[in-house]
Amino acid sequence: MLLRSMFAQNYRSLRSIRMDLSGINLFIGENGAGKSNLYRALQLIQAATRGRLAHEIAAEGGMLSSLWSGPRRESEGPVRIRLEAELLDQERAITFRYRVEAGMRPPKAAAGFPFEPQIKAEELSVETGTRPVTTMKRNGPAISVRGPNGRMQDYPEQALTSETAIALLGDAGHYPEVGTLRRAIDGWRFFHGFRTDRSSPLRAPCLAVTAPMLDEDGGNLAAVFATLVHTREDTVDLDRAIAAALGGAGLVVPEPGETAEFGLALPDFPHRVFRPRELSDGQIRFLGLAAALMSYRLPPLIALNEPEASLHPDMLPPLADMIAEASRSSQVWVVTHSELLAAAVGERCGVRARRVVRQDGATWIEGMRLTGIIDEEE
Repeated sequence: MLLRSMFAQNYRSLRSIRMDLSGINLFIGENGAGKSNLYRALQLIQAATRGRLAHEIAAEGGMLSSLWSGPRRESEGPVRIRLEAELLDQERAITFRYRVEAGMRPPKAAAGFPFEPQIKAEELSVETGTRPVTTMKRNGPAISVRGPNGRMQDYPEQALTSETAIALLGDAGHYPEVGTLRRAIDGWRFFHGFRTDRSSPLRAPCLAVTAPMLDEDGGNLAAVFATLVHTREDTVDLDRAIAAALGGAGLVVPEPGETAEFGLALPDFPHRVFRPRELSDGQIRFLGLAAALMSYRLPPLIALNEPEASLHPDMLPPLADMIAEASRSSQVWVVTHSELLAAAVGERCGVRARRVVRQDGATWIEGMRLTGIIDEEE
């Protein structure tokens, strides 16, 4: 399913922003403009469907750190983080819209811990061409769902303040619309840079288990390469990308035993293979990106946050080639500081980078209307 639009309100620098999205979404801007907050808001939508929204907000400093702290009107009421996503099932022409709101515990409330994020409201609606139909709604702990007769009815179990209703109902297994949306969003993958220190998961052997796609921390990198080499038996595009970025280097992947391993053969040293622990930060990071973008089975959405970090400028055109190739079968979201990478991706994919700016203290996109549509003339 295609992520058609997203909305974020009162989250960090995102005062209120709605964006229409396409197959490839390219964002560029200065430090502090809020590019990573857009990326993070998308991650939080996934966290909500997994039942971990409160945990994720708490882990990044809690509601006080996550809430918009700029000017507000008194008439707006209690401040809440509000996130929305609209997904289109293109084969069946069905639109799913999911909204979730989180806020602080009221001063005199008994439920929940004093400073934990609390889920206040949720709603899931489905549109099949006529009008949206609400299939799930949550207000506080109370949940209502659309029953077999087409009417909304109370769900017998109330949600805890830290739980999301979409996760609770999804685990119950009786609500197909909820399950469909959760599976679609659960498949998204976010790659917020890779660790490259000596203890990085990218540098370690991993269990020899067939790996259709890369884990977000890169911990199954060797298994992804082994799957491509020994299961697909087609690494032409991968070999071309690695050679172009790493000075003619070639990937070496022995037949896995109990563990999967890999190395690089470098043209200047034809008689030995360099193991992951010997590779530079840029080399190992590029290999992680290659696995993320060229795995056996690509995720429905691939989000890259500043993928150019630690990469030599000569590596950026091959990276742009891989992004363009991945965009043929996956929706791609790229956040970058690099004008060179943005230009290379834009040229290969026929898109223009969306420039992220601060407008009256809030994150905004140059040339975007309040409806979320980009004025191409801008």
